[in-house]
Amino acid sequence: MVIRKAYLEQLKSWKDEMVVKVVTGIRRCGKSTLLMQYQDYLRENGVAENQIISINFEELEYEHLLDYRALYGYIKERLCADKMTYIFLDEIQKVPDFQKVVDSLYVKKNTDVYITGSNAYMLSGDLATLLTGRYVEISMLPLSFKEYLDITGGNPETAFADYMRNGALPYIAVMDKTQEKVDTYLEGIYNTVIVKDIEERQSRKESDPGKRKVNDIALLKSIARFLASSIGSPISIKSVTDYLISSGRRVSSNTVSDYMEALAESYVFYPAERFDVVGKQLLKSNKKWYMVDLGLRNHILPRRNYDLGFSIENIVFFELLHRGYQVNIGKYENAEIDFVAQKQGVLTYFQVTADMTAQPTFDREMSSFYRMKDNYEKIVLTLDRFTLGNYEGIKVINVLDWLMDN
Repeated sequence: MVIRKAYLEQLKSWKDEMVVKVVTGIRRCGKSTLLMQYQDYLRENGVAENQIISINFEELEYEHLLDYRALYGYIKERLCADKMTYIFLDEIQKVPDFQKVVDSLYVKKNTDVYITGSNAYMLSGDLATLLTGRYVEISMLPLSFKEYLDITGGNPETAFADYMRNGALPYIAVMDKTQEKVDTYLEGIYNTVIVKDIEERQSRKESDPGKRKVNDIALLKSIARFLASSIGSPISIKSVTDYLISSGRRVSSNTVSDYMEALAESYVFYPAERFDVVGKQLLKSNKKWYMVDLGLRNHILPRRNYDLGFSIENIVFFELLHRGYQVNIGKYENAEIDFVAQKQGVLTYFQVTADMTAQPTFDREMSSFYRMKDNYEKIVLTLDRFTLGNYEGIKVINVLDWLMDN
C-alpha cells in the first residue's frame, strides 16, 4: 500500500473530534487505502477490534446494507456502550438516503464517523443541510510529484517524464509498468468514473426537478476531451457549446453546463475562477479547467497533442492544492497571472512556463509582475535552468526543484 502521510496526519489530527470526517476524491486516488491505514494506526494505539466498524460498499458482501435502515440497524447493534466506536463507511454515496444514517450516528455518544465518496454531490442537498458546521472535508488528490518520486526513486528528470506521461494515481506508481498495462488501467478508471459515478449522481438527483439528467455518455466524453485539450486556456460554457455545435452536435448551453458540472462533481476536472487582483474580487466569466490526472488526460487525447507548458501548469495547479492553497487564475489590469494562491490571507503569485530562455518569453512572463506594486511574493516556475535567479524581487525557480521542496 502507498502510504499517504499528509492525509493520514490530517485524520489523526481530527481523531475523536465531534465532526464527521468526509474524505473525497476521484476513484483510485487512495481513499479506501487511507482508511485502512488509519484503522491500523488505531489498532497500534490501543483501539480494540470491536471498536472498529468498517464497511466498503464496493464489496459484494455488504450489498444487503445498501438500504439505509438495514445499514443503521447493522451499525447500531455493534456500537460499544462505554467506549468510542470508530465507524468507517467507504463509498457511502451508493446508499440512497445515507445522510439519515450519518446524522443519526453523529448525535450518538462515543461515535467517531468517517465516510468517503467519489462524487461531490454527496456533500450537497440533505447531507449539507443536516451536517452544516458538523463535518470536515479532506479532499484527496492523486500523488504529488514528491510523493511519486519517493515511491519510485531514481532520477528526478526521468521520474518527472513518467509522471507527466502516466499520471499520478497511486497504483500507477507501484505497478510493473508497460504502456499497454498503463493504458488498460487508465481506460478502466476513466470509463468507471464517466459511466458509473455519473449514474450514481443521477440516482441522487432524480428527486431534484431543477437538474437535467446526464445520460448522453458520448456527449459527456466529447466535453471531457474538449476541456482536456483546453487546459491553460479560459473556457466559458458558450465556447464549449459553440465547439460542439460546430462539430455537428445539437446541444443547449444549459445541457453543457450540467455536463461540465457532472465532470467537476466526479473530481475529473477542477475549475479555477478568475480573480481580479486590483479589485480583490472573483470574476464570473471564463474559468480555467484542470484535469485531475495527466495520465487520464493523455489517455483520452490524441498522442500527437503535445503541450509541455500547459501540462506543467496543470501539475503546478494541483501541487498548490496539495499544499493547502486556495487557487484562482489572476487578472491584473489587462494582464493574466497564471495562479493567485491564497493561504491564511496571504497571496502568492505564480507564472508557469516550460522555457524562459527566449527573450520574448522572458519579457512576457515577467512583464505582469514588474507592473504589480504590492509586496506579495511573485514566482516564475520554469523547466529551464539558465534563467533562474531573483529579478527585482521576482523569483525564477526550476519547477522540479519547487515540486521537490518541502
